[in-house]
Amino acid sequence: MKTILDHSLKAHNTFGIEARCKRYIEYATAEEAAQVATLPCLKEEPLLIIGGGSNLLLTRDFDGTVVHSAIKGVTPDPEAPTLLRCGSGEIWDKVVEQSLQMGLYGMENLSLIPGEVGASAVQNIGAYGMEVAQLIERVEAVEMGTGRQVTFVNADCQYAYRYSRFKGDWRGRYLITYVTYRLTPDFAPRLDYGNLKAELLRQGFAHPTPQQMRQVVIGVRRQKLPDPAVVGNAGSFFMNPVVPKAQYEALLAAHPALPCYPASGGNVKIPAGWLIDHAGWKGRRLGQAAVHDRQALVLVNTGGARGSDIVALCKAIQQDIREKYGIELQPEVNIL
Repeated sequence: MKTILDHSLKAHNTFGIEARCKRYIEYATAEEAAQVATLPCLKEEPLLIIGGGSNLLLTRDFDGTVVHSAIKGVTPDPEAPTLLRCGSGEIWDKVVEQSLQMGLYGMENLSLIPGEVGASAVQNIGAYGMEVAQLIERVEAVEMGTGRQVTFVNADCQYAYRYSRFKGDWRGRYLITYVTYRLTPDFAPRLDYGNLKAELLRQGFAHPTPQQMRQVVIGVRRQKLPDPAVVGNAGSFFMNPVVPKAQYEALLAAHPALPCYPASGGNVKIPAGWLIDHAGWKGRRLGQAAVHDRQALVLVNTGGARGSDIVALCKAIQQDIREKYGIELQPEVNIL
């Protein structure tokens, strides 16, 4: 277990925002996680549980303890080889790559999503027509305060669009140690996302292999999204709004090119990036915060931005979209 006092969090958030915490603790095993969970200091001061910081916007120093998993390991279940048990501190995209090398498929559409395994189960990450909740079999965790090790099956987590109970009523209650994904040895490409299918056909992959699928997904993401190592960002900043079908049809009458995707309950999901782009925000900046010039869903730190600068840009966009479309955009990023 590693403990550092007065620690910089700049390397722990992909926006590259400078902020400090009172105490930083990192656990490398489930047993260490149980020790961390029962530390007296965590009952007396604020707690922040982080992954790779790819979905985090810091607006201030954190006067409390930041806890991070360094648990590694990607291991097939010996009794059920299609189940892949992964340490919560593993880099997500490395797990996707390893799954293909093992001949286990299903993660390809989620290639190159930044972050770590633990966060995948918290955020219910998704891209190109699928969500990780479709793959999660179980989540192992340690209960804060007691150190009790618990295991949740998929249904326990109540997954929904970019949501789990770890973001809701379970927030701050558990340290995730392992996530097990159910994959398959039989590759069946998911091609129901329009742009992805078009790019596969453009490259001559009408019947792609798993490796070709991953290659194309990575290529599409790199064309659209900036590398956090070069330009500070957290990927998609806003969630795609889900609205009643009647509201979408009314908007469609005024905006005939407005795209949509089906959502649960007969509702409709509208791409937030389209709304922001057509409201004229792509490439615009406020101080050192800007909307990415190739993907309007991404807010970036052009250099030296504070968290408050990103928040100001976020609020300006929200107000404009509210006035133009009557839609309330919600951040996907956790703002602290």
